[in-house]
Amino acid sequence: MPVQTLIGYLKARGAEFRCLSHPPGFTAHSLAHHCNVPDDQVAKTVIIELDGRMAMMVMPASFRIRWDRIMDVLNTDFVELADEEDFTDRFPDCEVGAMPPFGNLFGMATYGSETLAEQPEITFAAGSHTEAMQIRTRDYLDLVQPVIIDQGFIRPGTRRPAWLSGRARKAG
Repeated sequence: MPVQTLIGYLKARGAEFRCLSHPPGFTAHSLAHHCNVPDDQVAKTVIIELDGRMAMMVMPASFRIRWDRIMDVLNTDFVELADEEDFTDRFPDCEVGAMPPFGNLFGMATYGSETLAEQPEITFAAGSHTEAMQIRTRDYLDLVQPVIIDQGFIRPGTRRPAWLSGRARKAG
């Protein structure tokens, strides 16, 4: 989806947004850096295969998917990262890795992190590695209507609770 098509879609629905040009950035973290916004306000788009169907997972740049937990949350036996070759044709005119987080425009179910939904606004890649957009989160949620989930994500470097790592003391 070219940026102009996305702009037209947002304008037609009365959403307020800003377009941002920036140096090339190939990760959500670099997008946050170039646009000078916190990682938690950058929407990272990850395409997953969920029981044989493509779906979009949208989370803060500072998060990763916890595959074991996401399976429980989504009540599925099969979820994995989709292969780029399997979904690039669904995103015409978008650079790989720069898909905007609008699964509804690409015929995909969209799942979003509760942490991202709590931000006042989000910034996301707008189809290229040099163009981004910012939108009020409430407008994004109204337009896309993602399924908001509060588990299945982790921040890299987060320490595991002692009870998970087997270091907890046994009551005696």
